Amino acid sequence: MRFVPRFLARSTALAALLLCSAACQPPDDTEEQPGADARTRADAGAGTPPGNGQDAGSGTGSDAGSGTGSDAGTGSGSDAGTGPGPDAGTGTGGDTMTSRPLGAFRDGVITYYWEANGTGNCGFDATPEDLDVAAIIKTEYQGSAACGACAEIQGPKGTLRVRIVDSCPDCTTPGHLDLSPSAFAKLADMAAGRVQVKWRFVTCPVSGPLRYRFKEGSSQWWTGLQVRNHHKPIRKLEWLSLGTWVEVPRQDYNYFVQPTGLGLGLLPLRVTAWDGEVVYDTLPGILDSQVVSGVRQFSPLP
Repeated sequence: MRFVPRFLARSTALAALLLCSAACQPPDDTEEQPGADARTRADAGAGTPPGNGQDAGSGTGSDAGSGTGSDAGTGSGSDAGTGPGPDAGTGTGGDTMTSRPLGAFRDGVITYYWEANGTGNCGFDATPEDLDVAAIIKTEYQGSAACGACAEIQGPKGTLRVRIVDSCPDCTTPGHLDLSPSAFAKLADMAAGRVQVKWRFVTCPVSGPLRYRFKEGSSQWWTGLQVRNHHKPIRKLEWLSLGTWVEVPRQDYNYFVQPTGLGLGLLPLRVTAWDGEVVYDTLPGILDSQVVSGVRQFSPLP
């Protein structure tokens, strides 16, 4: 047996002990352990991840959304939806024809503008013989759905019925009607400039059937059609295509435009008023820039 000196044995044992004390220490509690970071991320913000909180973000909160109605949106919150809200029109909110029965009074304000002559956004002809006309606040113009509707206004001097022929982009008060000067003078002193009133939609005092104006450039390949001379505001226009009623898109300038045209020959139409009443007409065909009379008319409002 090989002889190991005592002092060398003690030195070797001491070295081994020192080596063990360095290598065999338990792990430091502050050192990151596998899975610790994952746990921390799972606990941080649990229950309210970004974009999903009750009032949060773009599309999932209970009050969130990007739609146009009063409570509408494209999100999935409790008050959100994919369609217009209850007070919404074509691309707008506010107090509109759809939010109250036709014929119901509402608060409003009247002003006047010198250019009023019967023309405007609605695309009607000038009516110098009848200047009881008005422009309506843009949010209640509803993409031209208000065009041709009649409003009965109660002012300080009395009551007057006017026809909507234009939109008023500068008006900001709900129920704002911008009248011709002569119409305003029948309701209030011109010096007042701006007057609080009450008004409602009423039957237009027209005679005869509905009339239809074909827009310039209309043909079997592209057709623009405007409905005129109606008792009540128009909700939609449809044409009969291969046995199916097809809605014609409405434009902001008060024409229903079919980009691919309405074809040749007889033109069966279905016209719906805002209160849901429907009339059917058949036109002889597409007549560029012409006004054609139908044979039907809506019933008057009660």
